[in-house]
Amino acid sequence: MAAENGEEKLIAVARHIAKTLGHNESMADDILQIFSNFDGRFSREKFVDKLTTAGQEEDLRPLDHTIKSLQRRISHYVAAEYSIWSDSADSSAFLDCLDELISTVRELSGSIYAGAYLSNAEDLLQQAMFRLAEEFRLLMERGGESFELPRSYKNSNGVLTENNSNNLLYEDSDEDDHDDSDSEIPVAQPISNYDVIIDAFPSGIVNDLHEMAKRMVVSGYRKECLHVYGSCRREFLEESMSRLGLGKLSSEEVQRMPWNELEVEIDKWIKAANVSLRILFPSERRLCDRVFYGFGSVNDSSFMEVCRGTVVQILNFADAVAIGSRSPERLFMVLDLFETMRDLMPEFEYNFSDQYCLVLRNDALGLWKRLREAIRGIFMELENLIRRDPAKAPVPHGGLHPITRYVMNYLRAACRSRESLELVFEESASVPSKASTSSSLSVQMEWIMELLESNLEVKAKIYRDTALCSVFLMNNGRYIVQKVKDSELGSLLGDDWIRKHTAKVKQYISSYQRSTWNKLLGVLRADCSPVGANVGGKSMSMKDRIRAFNSQFEEIYKSQSRWIIFDEQLRNELRISLSNLVLPAYRNFIERLQNAPDVGRHADRFIKYNLEDIDTRINELFQGGNGSAGGRK
Repeated sequence: MAAENGEEKLIAVARHIAKTLGHNESMADDILQIFSNFDGRFSREKFVDKLTTAGQEEDLRPLDHTIKSLQRRISHYVAAEYSIWSDSADSSAFLDCLDELISTVRELSGSIYAGAYLSNAEDLLQQAMFRLAEEFRLLMERGGESFELPRSYKNSNGVLTENNSNNLLYEDSDEDDHDDSDSEIPVAQPISNYDVIIDAFPSGIVNDLHEMAKRMVVSGYRKECLHVYGSCRREFLEESMSRLGLGKLSSEEVQRMPWNELEVEIDKWIKAANVSLRILFPSERRLCDRVFYGFGSVNDSSFMEVCRGTVVQILNFADAVAIGSRSPERLFMVLDLFETMRDLMPEFEYNFSDQYCLVLRNDALGLWKRLREAIRGIFMELENLIRRDPAKAPVPHGGLHPITRYVMNYLRAACRSRESLELVFEESASVPSKASTSSSLSVQMEWIMELLESNLEVKAKIYRDTALCSVFLMNNGRYIVQKVKDSELGSLLGDDWIRKHTAKVKQYISSYQRSTWNKLLGVLRADCSPVGANVGGKSMSMKDRIRAFNSQFEEIYKSQSRWIIFDEQLRNELRISLSNLVLPAYRNFIERLQNAPDVGRHADRFIKYNLEDIDTRINELFQGGNGSAGGRK
C-alpha cells in the first residue's frame, strides 16, 4: 500500500514538473528519463501512459470544448447558401471564428499529446478555408459591380475606379446597337494622360480582401489564396487586352498577316502596350500591395503571376514582327515598335523592379535589342537592294531613276526618327537614352548615298548619247541634293557633303554643254578661229556654216525638247545659260553673214532662225514633249 501511494506521489510530482516546463517533447523525455533513473520499479511505458492520460484530461479539455463550439458556429457559415460577405455582421463573426480556430490550432500544434484534437481542428480549418477562398473569389468578382460612380469621376489623387476606367481606356463599346436610334452610346475619348491609377474596388472591399487574405496566409493556405486572386485579376487583364484590340496571335499568324492588317495590329499594340505599362500594371501593383500588405514578398510574387501572361502577350507580338522579313518597307513598322519599347523601358523597370519580375524585365530588354537588330538588318537589306538593282534599259529622256526617288524618299522618311536611328546604330547602346552624340547614323547615311551614286553612274553608261548621260546624272544628282537639303539628312551629311555634290551637278551641266553646244558654237566662230571654221581641213564658206548651224540646231531641238529636266529651277537656269551662250554668238554670226561678199543682201534667204526663234526653241527644251524645229513664221 505504501508503495502504491509513493508511486502516485511520484506521478503527481512529475505532472507538476511537466506543467512547469511546458509540453515540449524533449523536456518531457528528460523528465521521464530522470524519474526512470530515480526509481527503477517503474517502467518508462507505464509512466508515459499515466502522464499522458492525466495531462490530456487536465490540459486539453478546455480546447476540446472550444473546438466543438467552433465547429457548430463555423459549420453554419460553411453550409450557408448565401454570401457571408453580403452581411457585415456575418462576415465579422465568421472572421472572429477563424481567428479563434487559428489560435486553437496553433496551441494544439505545440502539444505532443493533442493528436486527435489537432486533427479535428485542422479538418475544420480546411473546411473554413475552402469557404473563405470561395468568399474571396465572389468578393473579387462582384466587388466592382456595387461601386458605381459617374463616368467622369476621378478623385483628387488621380485614381479612377475600374468601372469608370473603361470609359478612359476603351474606344469601342461591347454593347449591341439598340433599335432606339435616339439612345446615346458613349464613346471614349483618345487617351492623352497616362498619369492615372485604376482602383479595382472601393477601399472597403479592399480592406475585406486584405483581412481574408491575412487569415488564409497565416493558416498555410497562401497558395490557394494567390490562385484565386491571380485567376480573377488575370481575367481582368485579358479582358482589357481584348477590348484594346490586342488578340492572342501566334508568331506564324503575325508573319503571315497582310501588310494593311499588320499595320492596324501594330497601332493596336502600341495603344495596348502604353495603357498596360502606364495604367494597368501600376494599378495592379497598387492593388496587390494593399491586399497583401504586411505579408512579406507575397505581394511581389502575386503581382508577377497576375501580369506575366499579359506581358508575354505584349512582348510576343512585337517579337514576331522583329524576327520577320527584313524587307525595307517594314522599317517604319519596326521603328514604331522600337520607339514604343524605348519609351516604355523605364516603365518596365519601375513596374517590375522586384526579384520575382526580373525575368520580365530581361525579356523586355531582350526584345528592345532584337528590334534594334531588326532595324539594322533592314538597312542592310536596303543596301543589298541598291547593289542588286540592275542596269537594264535606260530611263527615257534622261529622267529621274525610280531607285533614286525610292531611296531618297525612304531615307527622308526614316530620318524623321533620327533619335531612334542614332540609338540603333550606336554600337555601345544597351539601354534607352535620349542623349546621343554619335555620328554612327551619319556614317550609315553616307555609305548608302555612296552606294546609290555608284549605282547611278553604272546606269548612266547605258546611254549612247554623252549629252543625255550628263542630263541623267544632272537630274538624279540635283534630286539627291534637294532631298538632302530639305530634310534631316542635311544635318546628318553636313554642309561639306552638300557643297561637294552641288559641285558635281555643276560638272554634269558643264559636261552637257560641252558635248552638245561647243560643236554648234564652233560653226559660228569667226574665220580666224581654228575650231569649226573648216571641215576636213577645208575652209567653210559663210553659206555652208549657216546651213550647218541650221541643221545642227534643228537636230538638237528635235531630240532635246523630248529630254526631261524635272527640277523647274534647274531647267530655267540651264535655259538661261544656253541663251546667254548661244544668242550673242549667233547675233555676231548673222551680222558677219549679212556683210559677207558672197551673201550680202541675199542673207535672209539662208537665215532660217532669227534671234527670237533661237530663244524660243531653247526655252522649249527639256520638257519631255514633241518639239518641231520650224523656220521663222
